[in-house]
Amino acid sequence: MDTNRLVMMANQIGSFFETQRDNTVTDIAAHIEMFWDPRMRAEIFRHLDRGGEGLTQPVRDALEKLRAKTAAREHDRGGRTAVVHTS
Repeated sequence: MDTNRLVMMANQIGSFFETQRDNTVTDIAAHIEMFWDPRMRAEIFRHLDRGGEGLTQPVRDALEKLRAKTAAREHDRGGRTAVVHTS
């Protein structure tokens, strides 16, 4: 998966929602959750863990919010976690 392309796509989503309303971070996170394949999300989380070069701040915030939500949901479903570790 091309990380640079994912960064570009995430930033485009961020730019769109910044012009729409006040819930930018929540809307970015919801869009990525709904429309990105789990492999895409895993790769962008790995990129974020490596420093997130090129990601705008609202996108970074949205990804952190989405990762926390996903991990909490997985934990509630039986203790599994969806947090991606890159070590």
